[in-house]
Amino acid sequence: MIGRLQCVVLDCPDVLELAWFYQAVLGGEVNRPDRRWGVDDDFATLHTDSGLVLAFQRVADYRAPRWPNAAHPQQFHLDIDVPDLDTAQDLLLGLGATLLLVDPLGWRIFADPAGHPFCTLAGH
Repeated sequence: MIGRLQCVVLDCPDVLELAWFYQAVLGGEVNRPDRRWGVDDDFATLHTDSGLVLAFQRVADYRAPRWPNAAHPQQFHLDIDVPDLDTAQDLLLGLGATLLLVDPLGWRIFADPAGHPFCTLAGH
């Protein structure tokens, strides 16, 4: 092993908007004091209940991904287990997510408020 994942950083136009969106989806604490990062108008963090840390970095002239358009690539995506796909969909849409695809195999693709794709899958 060379190293350990510290956090996943998402580029976006509004760091707090995206941090609060993912806090509502995953739980956790926005901008919890942590010696590893300083938070400000250009950088925010979310320490999730599972231990994963997401960070959000403001980018000037941000270009949102447009799944599945290769001219605006998704760059990465998150897979999120949910207990009920329909309930999760209603809650996510209420938080500002956009439904991109309902797959016949049982998962759904959304875009967060900054345009990053993420999938919901029926939890096991």
